[in-house]
Amino acid sequence: MTEIRFRKIIEEIVSSGEAHAKWLNSLSMMENTGARKISKYEHPIYTGIIVLKHAAEEARHAYYLKKQISKLSKEACPDFSHPYLLAPVESHHYLNMLDVEACRFLKRKLNLEGRALKHGAYLLVTYSIEVRADMLYGIYQEVLTSKGSKVNVKSIIAEEEGHLEEMQKMLEVFHPEWRQLADEMCANEQRLFEHWVSAIGKELGIQ
Repeated sequence: MTEIRFRKIIEEIVSSGEAHAKWLNSLSMMENTGARKISKYEHPIYTGIIVLKHAAEEARHAYYLKKQISKLSKEACPDFSHPYLLAPVESHHYLNMLDVEACRFLKRKLNLEGRALKHGAYLLVTYSIEVRADMLYGIYQEVLTSKGSKVNVKSIIAEEEGHLEEMQKMLEVFHPEWRQLADEMCANEQRLFEHWVSAIGKELGIQ
């Protein structure tokens, strides 16, 4: 899926109040899912400040996106149940399958298991998501600005850029061939992302 195709879908979403509210709610749900996954990954003792920072910021993003919905409608999308999400099944599937594929990949590639497997999966999944966030939120903000929307995600963009730099540093420590590992994981993420966005486009009747 090209960025031009993705931008077209975002333009259609932002032009519809209901679809836009569901889009924000879907992003909020996914950010919240990310925060919960990081908290689950955290070691009860050996957890550093970067992981704590990352979990806190993902939770803040979920809250911030949820608050943005009120700029469109005071009563829209009260929770994360399916009627209030875009392509709800695919939205949940996207992040969950990233975790599954990262674990399969690291078991096959590096023969990791246990805590080492969880750590590697956290790094690769987070890295691939931050690469995606840079593209997704960047295009989304450009469309918001061009349409004069009251909604904005500029603060999220700044924090996601910081996350990406942190993940790269942690991956450099994790494995000397981290770039190759990250590129392969990003290829897996690309496939899942395309499936998710295509499902959204289909649901909204966007060709």
